[in-house]
Amino acid sequence: MTAAPTPQQFPAWLAQHRGILHKVARAYCRDEDDRQDLLQEMLLRLWQALPRYNPAQAAASTWVYRVALNTAISFYRQHAARRAARAPLPAELPQPSEAEAPEREQQLRQLEQFIDELRELDKALMLLYLESKSHADIADILGISVSNVATKVSRIKEHLRQRFARQPA
Repeated sequence: MTAAPTPQQFPAWLAQHRGILHKVARAYCRDEDDRQDLLQEMLLRLWQALPRYNPAQAAASTWVYRVALNTAISFYRQHAARRAARAPLPAELPQPSEAEAPEREQQLRQLEQFIDELRELDKALMLLYLESKSHADIADILGISVSNVATKVSRIKEHLRQRFARQPA
């Protein structure tokens, strides 16, 4: 679609981009209820921002990512007190046996956990990086420079490597 969607076209347009919303919500909320709340908030923010969307300035997916990530970061910050009030998880969670979960699955779960522990901007950056977005696209979505994206990706990857290295074999 080359023009901004009209309010009547919004549901169909949103359906084309709902995968972005679900990826962002999953990255920022582990709890299903929180994830649903965040999805509702992202939908509301997209609807409210629709009159300001200019297709000449950004691709639809870039704009949706930008609104969704900004909403998720705000949501994450606003709900810090609620998260702090929850009972913490035990330090050692039971892990499935090797027969139940191949090593790669376990590594993916660990990577997801490590990314979940990152600061909000770093988490958003890695979500986009893992979606194979270019540094230029990431910079555009997050409003930072391309060189800043490259530096942050490099530092985060090194941090993640170190986290994996500290894990027991």
